[in-house]
Amino acid sequence: MPRAVVCRTLGTPDGVKLEELPRAELPPDQVRVAIHAAGINFPDLLMLTGDYQHKPPLPFIPGFEAAGVVTEVGAEAAGYAVGDRVMIGGKTGAFADEAVVKPELLEHLPDELSFAEGATFRVAYQTAHHALTERAHIKPGEVLLVHGAGGGVGLAAVQIGKLLGATVIACASSQAKLDVVKACGADHTILYGAGPFKDEVKRLTDGKGANVIFDPVGGEIFEQSLRCMAFGCRVLIIGFTGGIGVAKTNLVLIKGASVLGVRAGESTKYDHAMGERTKVALRELAASGKLRPQVSHTLPLEQFREGMELVRDRKAIGRVVLTVR
Repeated sequence: MPRAVVCRTLGTPDGVKLEELPRAELPPDQVRVAIHAAGINFPDLLMLTGDYQHKPPLPFIPGFEAAGVVTEVGAEAAGYAVGDRVMIGGKTGAFADEAVVKPELLEHLPDELSFAEGATFRVAYQTAHHALTERAHIKPGEVLLVHGAGGGVGLAAVQIGKLLGATVIACASSQAKLDVVKACGADHTILYGAGPFKDEVKRLTDGKGANVIFDPVGGEIFEQSLRCMAFGCRVLIIGFTGGIGVAKTNLVLIKGASVLGVRAGESTKYDHAMGERTKVALRELAASGKLRPQVSHTLPLEQFREGMELVRDRKAIGRVVLTVR
């Protein structure tokens, strides 16, 4: 019988277990995928405690993204064939031996990416690309400040920011993370705790500040960021791993700044063409070797708790992957 990580009770460790489940039937308009690897994202953890904006009914199988091989295609499903290597994207269902999904939740996995890389490609890179191109409209030569740069989405922002011609200043919580961030293309790095990062940003920009701020951390980091904005700065709110920040509106007004929420997946529901542009651009960058996820930990599905703890405690540099096959 197929295995899956199942959440039956929110907020408690015992509420999430690896279980054997009956094999799901294949509707005619869907595709069955044998999952080889699944990526762990911070929102996966929030969903298990009921703190994420999307609240699936209990019980549910967590996991936003995975990669695997198509094993069965429904009679009415189009675009995929048995044997195709694919990436799966959705809000649930990835932490399992297999998934039954609609074709619109799939993408072909570029030959250049492994299953582990494919399982960590969609969420981080689509979020970073959407934020920088569709929300901030970043321009070559502008200064991009990336917080939480040692995490998966932060590293994606560093890589994409450089490809878009920005000067990237990256912040992280350890020197080991900064070493990886530097290797991924950051022009300057700042270690949290070494001093007020706003002072270092001002020094690096000759007092002007950052044109775009990419913030998946929130909390005090967000609040300090408002003091190192260049005029016309676009502050991108990606998440809140460090808590909810409060914007002082006088600082936003004085700098003529914009504070922009980023919901990459949700935005595609309202603009399908934009979502397709993003997918095509990212596939081309992956195929050309310009984008590669940084996977720091690979664990078997049975060790899903350890993987989640690595993400929760910010011990990963880049991404954590659960392997199934």
